Amino acid sequence: MHKAIKVVFVEDHEQFRSKLVELAQDAPNLELVGAYPDGPSALNGIPLVKPDVVVMDIQLPGVDGVECVRELKAALPAVNFLMLTAYEDSDRLFESLKAGAGGYLLKRTSSAKLLQAIQELHAGGSPMTPHIARRVVQFFSNAPKIAKGSAAELEQLTAGEKNFLEELAHGYAYKEIADHLGISVHGVRNYIRRIYEKLHVHSKVEAVNKYLRR
Repeated sequence: MHKAIKVVFVEDHEQFRSKLVELAQDAPNLELVGAYPDGPSALNGIPLVKPDVVVMDIQLPGVDGVECVRELKAALPAVNFLMLTAYEDSDRLFESLKAGAGGYLLKRTSSAKLLQAIQELHAGGSPMTPHIARRVVQFFSNAPKIAKGSAAELEQLTAGEKNFLEELAHGYAYKEIADHLGISVHGVRNYIRRIYEKLHVHSKVEAVNKYLRR
């Protein structure tokens, strides 16, 4: 029997937050461990409940969602963040991904697709609408080659860490990578932490992009 995914919602609109809470409570594979109406309460509460997935709005009172993700990802690197926003804004999209978000969906996404996205993110995927995913691909296709400093950072990686990044670049989920490399889930977390530290990145997207442009 699969363990339920511990999920938190951060959403300032009370009615929409209630809808998300109800959705999680009705889902047999989710365990709701928190729902917060603003940035400060999320920053205080999320480290205490240690969720698997945080569904985060961008427009929040106090501290916005992007800054929340940036601070929380640094403290809780194993937690996955899914941005759920009303705005299809390119700048905010890339700010979110660079801050450490692993997925980005619009609030008009159906409940079924949102539940699927939470599961996909938890399994190591990066759920996005096709239109948003296209923007990400175009952005990285047009990005300049990495600087010499980044090349020096990559040289610090061990053979195992490079193999780990290679697997990530091919789109494998964390559980699949653990099976391929013969490591535990705890080992996966250690790889992520060391790679982020060596490459000075805060998200899987940044790490893979830096590795691919070596």
